[in-house]
Amino acid sequence: MSHSRKVIAQVNVSIDGYSAGTPDDGMGGMAFLQEHASHEQMSTYFEGVWRGADTAVMGRTNYEGFHGFWPSVVTSPDASPRDRDLATWLDTVEKVVFSTTLEKAEWRNARVAKQDLETEIRELKNAPGRDILVLNSASVIRALIAADLLDELRIAVLPAILGGGLRLFEGNPPYSTWRLDGACTLTTGALVLHYVRP
Repeated sequence: MSHSRKVIAQVNVSIDGYSAGTPDDGMGGMAFLQEHASHEQMSTYFEGVWRGADTAVMGRTNYEGFHGFWPSVVTSPDASPRDRDLATWLDTVEKVVFSTTLEKAEWRNARVAKQDLETEIRELKNAPGRDILVLNSASVIRALIAADLLDELRIAVLPAILGGGLRLFEGNPPYSTWRLDGACTLTTGALVLHYVRP
């Protein structure tokens, strides 16, 4: 009996619900994440997520940010073995980018989705492979929740109040219920929550 692949979203948010700050906050609004992303505990946790996936899904902004940073880490002598492993995974994994402005994805094994999000994700779910991982892209996560296509939501709540930027949940998302499948507190003060659809 065949089972469809799970669609898992990994997202980092501030205490006040932003997945990215304003451009003035540094690193394209992601400066609040830097201390936590490089921490050993967070790296270990995230490794447990990405190793189970063989397709990465992201929006244009995250695609450009990841592409601008991670390819050089693959061969960097200064990078930790875990970061090089993540960089290698990102470099080699199938990457599907949702964008209305990007015409071509230059990164190896990356492509811009030609179909609407629902059609593309349904086809990916029914194709052979391991899990599909959505990388911190709020607009994609919101659309997947609205279409009832998201199976797991992994939220890392970081101890920062940004006061502005990109909210994970803009507007009024449709009602849905989730079951808490796990939670842990990192020594950086981040709280990691793992929700699944019941």
